[in-house]
Amino acid sequence: MLSLDGFRWDYADKVPTPNLDRIAKTGVKAKSLQPSFPSKTFPNHYTIATGLYPDHHGIVLNAFYDPETKRYYSIRDRKTVEDGTFYGGEPIWNTAEKQGVKAGTFFWVGSDADIQKMHPSYWKKYEHHFPFEQRIDSVISWLQLPEEKRPHLILWYMHEPDSKGHKFGHDSEEVKNEIIYLDSLVGVFMGKVEKLPIANKTNIIITSDHGMENISDDRKVELRKSINMEWVDIVQGYNPNYLIKAKKGYIDSLYFQLKQIPHISVWKTGKLPERLHYGTNPRTLDLVISADSSWSIVLKDKKSVGKGTHGYDNANKDMHAIFYASGPAFKKGYVAPTFINVDIYPLIAHILGLKPAKNDGNLEDVKGMLRE
Repeated sequence: MLSLDGFRWDYADKVPTPNLDRIAKTGVKAKSLQPSFPSKTFPNHYTIATGLYPDHHGIVLNAFYDPETKRYYSIRDRKTVEDGTFYGGEPIWNTAEKQGVKAGTFFWVGSDADIQKMHPSYWKKYEHHFPFEQRIDSVISWLQLPEEKRPHLILWYMHEPDSKGHKFGHDSEEVKNEIIYLDSLVGVFMGKVEKLPIANKTNIIITSDHGMENISDDRKVELRKSINMEWVDIVQGYNPNYLIKAKKGYIDSLYFQLKQIPHISVWKTGKLPERLHYGTNPRTLDLVISADSSWSIVLKDKKSVGKGTHGYDNANKDMHAIFYASGPAFKKGYVAPTFINVDIYPLIAHILGLKPAKNDGNLEDVKGMLRE
């Protein structure tokens, strides 16, 4: 399973993508893949790996405070990223290894942490600038190993087109060119897989964590100017999502102040809409804030918020991602209805004949894409 970070559900409709089109023709393409809320990178990659909503696996945002241990987690702090005690649930690579199936991971969120005090048989410590072409070669080299040494489950990752989407916006020429390039890499990878002796036994999934929405400096809320920061104990997050721990006795005051600010939504924890499956984990603190679509929230004034971001309500179609799959387990030329990404974990477990750990997914929602 390959994740192309920030690959919006409709990117393949904007430019020629012959290789993804070929997978859709010979396998399965979903109308879209709905991320979990908040539609951020770390929460959703770990949701795909565990089949648990972020509220249930604990990676509630790209940065958060854990009141139980009084520790901070941030994607920019490698020490916390590699600390397995932050990660709840059971990632699919652990499920596989526990049941005698070797697994390999290449830069997937959580896979360089010692979750449940274990790692997959093969894994790589994250290197952002490691060339995409070499990632392909590394995965192929794993697939060329003898059966008893070969990982029979591989999760790997590329950080585009997310970076280009943030910098230039989802409808930019730069993003369109990146989609063409990524599609060519998919073609290179598929071509190398097809030359392997195990080609007809190999199932391939290409997916993503979230989509992308255009933003503008004309549409931003500066939090420090909008609320009384003396009432705030802790605030954590990245545009457009923040979590706030109020000072004792000030939750209601902050809540009502935030409610007056246009273009954002605010909820007390435990009071979010049920469909979001969010706001009951202690790490979501007292208040959850999310900007309206295409709006930004910044702590203090920034010259630029960039051209694109994500994290919005997962019902927003702009946040939806891709799902393609091919191989002996999948039907040919099948268009799957939109489904939520918690279903990927039980899907993979079923294909590999694994007994899944507790998860929030539903195999019945995706079983239609499988051959009888």
